[in-house]
Amino acid sequence: MSKTYIIAEAGVNHNGSLDLAIALIDAAMEAGADAVKFQTFKADKIVTATTAKARYQKSNTGLNESQLTMLKALQLNEEAHDRIVEYCRVKSIDFISTPFDTDSVKLLTAKYKVKRIKIASGEITNAPLLLEAARTQKPIILSTGMCLLGEIEAALGVVAYGYLNSELTNTSPSLEAFQQAYISGEGQRLLKERVTLLHCTTEYPAPFKDINLRMMDTLSSAFQLPVGYSDHSEGIAISIAAAARGASMIEKHFTLDRSLPGPDHKSSLEPIELKEMVRMIRQVEASLGSYVKMPAPSERTNMDAVRKSIVAATSIPKGEKFTEHNMTVKRPGTGISPMYYYDLMNQRARIDYETDDTIQQ
Repeated sequence: MSKTYIIAEAGVNHNGSLDLAIALIDAAMEAGADAVKFQTFKADKIVTATTAKARYQKSNTGLNESQLTMLKALQLNEEAHDRIVEYCRVKSIDFISTPFDTDSVKLLTAKYKVKRIKIASGEITNAPLLLEAARTQKPIILSTGMCLLGEIEAALGVVAYGYLNSELTNTSPSLEAFQQAYISGEGQRLLKERVTLLHCTTEYPAPFKDINLRMMDTLSSAFQLPVGYSDHSEGIAISIAAAARGASMIEKHFTLDRSLPGPDHKSSLEPIELKEMVRMIRQVEASLGSYVKMPAPSERTNMDAVRKSIVAATSIPKGEKFTEHNMTVKRPGTGISPMYYYDLMNQRARIDYETDDTIQQ
């Protein structure tokens, strides 16, 4: 099994502070994450002035303000991005950010040359954003919270079309064009090469009864793409379970302090928990092994000590027949295997045996 790619989701847990964002990068690196992920957006481009906050946002912030007001306080300007991207480079941790508008896609890909683009669950029906992301030809991580399978397929159609049409062509974007791109051989090839799906339950925190990790298997079977898990549950158990089920990626929110104000802190891990999650996922990876059942190298040294051999239960003179009364089975396993016990029955001893001598026929 290949290594699980672990994304430490800083998101907006920097609370608009560059210093806090830098500290989050340090915490992600210290925990052993492969990447730290932020969010890139211009608040007035992604939400109307009158849009109410989501239920979990109201619950976690306790403020009766609009989404727009909240998001304006959480957005990072270009100068902050400059510092964050450079700091990630110096610290040798991958920088990822989720764009929420097409200008942000362009900024992340053209200026910062990100290796991959993460699309949030809420944007999976945002065809213009999906198309802009795919036209960059970058690998895409696509979260699937709140989705029906048909909606995922439709989104993949837009992505396939974007990969196939990086520049404006005679083909105009349309539902029909997206469907044709999705079913085309080249479209499927590009999706398999560049897209990872993340199973996700879009609630903060996600109730355990709604997590449904078996959906990872469904997504893998339905789309034949790598599948990971974006974890919004409390604690680290579900991320570890997802890794054990073969998740190619794990994404998990973290914060420096759950008591900080903001929409996502309360459902995030603190640094010591993030570090423990990474450590345990790496243990799970090491333990999965292969589909072939054979003694592991560490087991082989124990085989003689814990397996058994056929030994003399009493003194057996040469020429006497072996019977259930003069043969028994005891450790160590350095002699004839007890699997041959019945084959030896009624054979004659070739030498004299004392009690507990290993039979050597």
